Amino acid sequence: MDDLAHIEAQVADLGSAIVAFSGGVDSSLVAAIAARTLGPKALAITAVSPALATGELVGARDVAKTIGIAHRTITTDELRRDGYRANGPDRCYHCKTELYDALEGIAAEQGYAAVLSGANADDLGDWRPGLEAAREHGVVHPLIELPKARVRELAEALAVPSARKPASPCLASRIPYGTAVTPDVLLQIDRAERAVKALGFDELRVRHFGALGRLELPADALGRVAPGGRLEAALRRALCSAGYERAVVGRAPLRSGSLNDALPITHTAASG
Repeated sequence: MDDLAHIEAQVADLGSAIVAFSGGVDSSLVAAIAARTLGPKALAITAVSPALATGELVGARDVAKTIGIAHRTITTDELRRDGYRANGPDRCYHCKTELYDALEGIAAEQGYAAVLSGANADDLGDWRPGLEAAREHGVVHPLIELPKARVRELAEALAVPSARKPASPCLASRIPYGTAVTPDVLLQIDRAERAVKALGFDELRVRHFGALGRLELPADALGRVAPGGRLEAALRRALCSAGYERAVVGRAPLRSGSLNDALPITHTAASG
């Protein structure tokens, strides 16, 4: 049995399911498979909070409409959780606990058999405390045996619109561990990233270091930015327009999860 058939059979056996749906390629592939196998017994739910970057909800709605799955939004309040605001290495655990508490409640109330996530095999090679929250809530990961590259291949095969969408983790992931997460900081990061996108850059991170904002770009985009040139100056002004007193354009290419390098942990927290 090929990968797609195997996953479709796994999801179909559930009978009904809620998909934790961000609109990124992973959750979109799970949602597309759920729509194919479960039809009206599948529901995609997107959580809205201050940590959701501008434009992500619109994108999620468009993907859900294209793949034909019922879609709704909920508001989560991870900022009420002390562990989330403190922004320790377990921040994602508190965020995902908030999410899965809500989705588990909806599933129980409305009779859905399971909650699904888009976690894949690549997630097992990094620090992912959110997977512990998923384990505690019995969340099912249909893609957990597939590497990210294969996930993208299957998404393209099913014509999922976000098949090539760059990863877009929550805004809190731009804040170094130990620096408190606040609504104002999240808003500042969002403003800065929108200002950079307005200059024609689609994939980026603005890392928040108090008064300093550090822009990270992928290698191909970074090649367009000459050190000391006009474009670099424009990018620095974009960050300062969001309230940063100082701004730099990092010369190392963007690498998702790079702030985890400061941790003495090199593997996932999937099983404790």
